[in-house]
Amino acid sequence: MRILAINQFFWPDSAATGRLLTDLTELIDPKLHEVTVVCGVPDYGAIDLAGPPRVQIVQLGNVGFSRGKIRRLVSYATFFLAAAIRGIREKPDIVLTMTTPPLICLLGTLLKRLRGSRHFIWEMDLYPDIAVDLDMLSPRSLATRLIGSLADFSRNKADGIIALGEDMKSRLVARGVSTNKIRVAENWADGCEILPSPFEQGPLTIHYSGTFGLAHEEYTISEAMRQLRHDNAFRFVFAGAGARRKRLEDFCRIEDIRTVEFRPYARRSELSASLAEGHVGLVTQVPETIGAIVPSKIYGIMAAGRPVLYIGPQDTTPARIIQQHHCGWQIQPGDAAALVRLLRQLEGNRDLLRNAGMRARESFEQFYDKPIGISRVLSILGISQVMGATNAAA
Repeated sequence: MRILAINQFFWPDSAATGRLLTDLTELIDPKLHEVTVVCGVPDYGAIDLAGPPRVQIVQLGNVGFSRGKIRRLVSYATFFLAAAIRGIREKPDIVLTMTTPPLICLLGTLLKRLRGSRHFIWEMDLYPDIAVDLDMLSPRSLATRLIGSLADFSRNKADGIIALGEDMKSRLVARGVSTNKIRVAENWADGCEILPSPFEQGPLTIHYSGTFGLAHEEYTISEAMRQLRHDNAFRFVFAGAGARRKRLEDFCRIEDIRTVEFRPYARRSELSASLAEGHVGLVTQVPETIGAIVPSKIYGIMAAGRPVLYIGPQDTTPARIIQQHHCGWQIQPGDAAALVRLLRQLEGNRDLLRNAGMRARESFEQFYDKPIGISRVLSILGISQVMGATNAAA
């Protein structure tokens, strides 16, 4: 079977969507399936030093990613055009499109029509919902209506849509997508790469790993840091980058918060050790983005045997996982007082952290480890797996 995957990010790029797609292709048997990945040049962040997956990788010229608004649009448009030119030369049985850039699903719809391919959309961020939620687009603007119409047209023509959680599925159904087309498959982390480590002594460390962007809630954690700034029993670590990360750095400098440390992204080979530094892993989400995004940081935190501190709405996938598996705590956005009370409680009773961390790893191994998560996606795509992946998921 010939499989074509299209996403701007792929190995050796560190972007989350690229890592997930890399993981997926690594467990597709090259003896049974011919996999081609169309992607851009790697320039998002840290480079994955592991070897490439056994697939054909087509990097499109000098198409690069930019975080500036105008340059990002140019980057998206250039990649879309180059991918379309390359894609129509392919004759795949299955086309898998992700959501970077937005509307790349239209290329999958085109190939479905031209080549008779089966087309699946792996939704990572819902467009135009996320742009509206973050005030990047007006709800009633012409651009919003156009993007929404094109995205929903492609969704309704697709053979299947992979949603990252029930909250994302609900958003898609609200857009008029048939519930029969949508399958939920949560993301994952690699439980062999990320392993539990003993909790270190010293200050209670709240650890954030990855992009701290516009969809991530900032006020609650910054206010808690301000209130605890003179208490050396607490330490905050932010490893990564993102639009709100710079604002948080400026806030800490102005408020003279010295219990915080800012670092670059951890390489994939360093991620296990980086996450182990924390006593609790931090995940945040602004309420407006319920279902438009589903934070995937929670799976790496659980793999590391650390409890999750989720600052975000209750009707979300991270909150549901925490409640279901008793592996952390959820705080409503804006309730800094509740967050400070919780942190003081955890600092005074480290057994709460260890017990929740143990439950996090146990639940991770049962539901969210890499082979299990990949099996969910491959099953939706109707792709047979290598024997090792099947056994690992059993």
